Amino acid sequence: MKRAPGRREQRKFERKPAELSVTVRTAGNEVEGGITLDSRDVSEGGAFLRSEFLFEVGETLHLEVHLPNGATVKATGKVVRVSRTHKDGQAPGMGIEFTRLAMNDRRAISEALARLSQQNQNPS
Repeated sequence: MKRAPGRREQRKFERKPAELSVTVRTAGNEVEGGITLDSRDVSEGGAFLRSEFLFEVGETLHLEVHLPNGATVKATGKVVRVSRTHKDGQAPGMGIEFTRLAMNDRRAISEALARLSQQNQNPS
């Protein structure tokens, strides 16, 4: 990944391409359904969610990440970046940093990403 000159990489966890369904609610929103977005990439520390509908940087979100094995991981996250148009021609979206994620949920994400990576290397 190329970075702008003078810009440091701040991620603690390696991002992996992963299209996962993520249900999003704003903090304080008691609406049962939320909105469902797709991730472009995910790590143990956050995700990039593709969306035409963009939340504000700094906004706190409640997330339910639906893993390929059927499990659902719950996390709280903060919008750290908004991309209205992506330089690679990809859909706009938001970078989300997980601010609250249980250790067993972090492990579940890590294991799911490892399985997805293995499947991508050895397609059937």
